[in-house]
Amino acid sequence: MKKPVVLAIFGVLIVAGILAGIKILQIGKMIDQGKAFVPPPETVTTYQVQRQQWDAQLNAVASMTAVQGVTVSAETPGKVVAIAFQPGNNVRVGDLLLLQDTSVEEAQLPGAEAAAVLTRANLERARALLAEHAVAEAEYDAALADHSLAVATVAQLKAAIAKKTIRAPFAGRLGIRLVNLGQMLKEGEAIVSLQTLDPIFADFTLPQQSLARLRSGVPVRVTTDTFPGELFAGKISAINAEVDAATRNIRLQATLANPQELLLPGMFTRVAIELPGRNEVLAVPATAVLYAPYGDSVYVIEEQKDEKSGQTGKVLRQQFIRLGEKRGDFVAVISGLQGNETVVSTGAFKLRNGQAVVVDNQLAPAFSLEPKPENN
Repeated sequence: MKKPVVLAIFGVLIVAGILAGIKILQIGKMIDQGKAFVPPPETVTTYQVQRQQWDAQLNAVASMTAVQGVTVSAETPGKVVAIAFQPGNNVRVGDLLLLQDTSVEEAQLPGAEAAAVLTRANLERARALLAEHAVAEAEYDAALADHSLAVATVAQLKAAIAKKTIRAPFAGRLGIRLVNLGQMLKEGEAIVSLQTLDPIFADFTLPQQSLARLRSGVPVRVTTDTFPGELFAGKISAINAEVDAATRNIRLQATLANPQELLLPGMFTRVAIELPGRNEVLAVPATAVLYAPYGDSVYVIEEQKDEKSGQTGKVLRQQFIRLGEKRGDFVAVISGLQGNETVVSTGAFKLRNGQAVVVDNQLAPAFSLEPKPENN
């Protein structure tokens, strides 16, 4: 009985050894295949780096402000008895906007005017008698004081009526009405916004390094996403007399014609300051740049010969660059490229250094300094 058991165990060990050997051979073959595997080349689009002539200009973001803008408010407390304007309408200087209750002042005014007439007659009579030395000078002084007090009372009542008759301080466009008929207004309570829209100011800031290139009268162009494709022309009208000590920026103001009143105070815009001359820059598409905290880079395509096959193919070399001004679809390269290099124009985030690539520009996007997307 022992001999058959030993033979069975020996047979099992032989079979297990054969299976283990086969498995080892399979694993070794798979390892060799993995070492010999070469990933297929990645298909990319490319751009030939070249120098471009850019108009010399400075760019900034601006906020629109009215040449004259105010929130019309009540000077004195009172009840609203008449609203004489329509929200959103244009008004001229002096146009009536709102009336407050002046019934008390108007009731007191005739009596005050009558008192002023009486005191004037008494004053003239006292003046004539004083010339004849028929009255004391003290009586004349008292008549003069009474007349002055009566005239001041009339002026005070008229001023109170005028303060409750609220008129447009300048010409412009009205905003949304903030009061209602019959409402009791407090002193300083807002009634309506009034803004002069033509012309209009564009307020922006630039680094102090730009101050030497700026002066009043330099032309500017303003654009906004609200009206794509529209250009609003103007000129620098004011340069602040001091530099912000916290940011080292200088505040500037440009004046623009706004006849159609498309630009409104508070609107976000972009301003381009047009400087004389043109600058030569080395530019690449912004989509070609791989942005990273440790440095921006692009992938340059180079020809490389395969040592095993002897064939020449295209591979990637990651090149770190320093960027400058961005304009349209392009960004200027200050250092890192010499020109005439071919760089990957899109999809740089999925590539790696030394990777083999195949160029296919059939679906390459068109890059422009002044892109005009169909759907904005």
